[in-house]
Amino acid sequence: MQEKKGEDHQQVLNKRYEVGIDEVGKGAVFGPVFSAVVVLTEKNKFALKQFGVKDSKKLTPKKRKLLLPKILLLASDYGIGQSSTREIDQLGIRFATELSMIRALKKLKEKPSEVIIDGPLSLRPWNGIQKNIVSGDSKFIAIASASIVAKVFRDNLIERLEKKYSGYLLFKNKGYGTREHLSIIKENGITNLHRKSFLQKSNLL
Repeated sequence: MQEKKGEDHQQVLNKRYEVGIDEVGKGAVFGPVFSAVVVLTEKNKFALKQFGVKDSKKLTPKKRKLLLPKILLLASDYGIGQSSTREIDQLGIRFATELSMIRALKKLKEKPSEVIIDGPLSLRPWNGIQKNIVSGDSKFIAIASASIVAKVFRDNLIERLEKKYSGYLLFKNKGYGTREHLSIIKENGITNLHRKSFLQKSNLL
């Protein structure tokens, strides 16, 4: 009887909230990978959709920054996590990304009964119910919101790091391996925040 009560409670939670998680910076060659988790009610999902929340890749940087305070205000809860360049090089990008997601989830006030994750890869360290949704950031407002939160926070960090690591055009490439960025690395070498494991594959080390 006790078990049934718990199942009912979980179903109610799932109806009341959508908990979406997404990562940003997985494919970059510089800096950390960021993850964000956003918890939304049905009502606030609708409101954010009306404001123009969608997959962060389909929004301009200006629009993402304008949407961020609206998302943080309307979210029932949210969390942000990251994994460092060193962790990416030591653990591999998949495990480091999972670590950033777990760190984001641990920031929530309550453990969610179910999380929906963008992409086909399961979050292996998570011992709760999870659903993997390919192109989830264009199908679920909570995932789209998480992608915006993660993107704005990561971009802001990379822009601040531009002052310390000038000459790599970080304000422009946000740490991704553009042709221009890779050309600068060939000329100037790498910094301690460049991902050696990624650049070895590109034969730049």
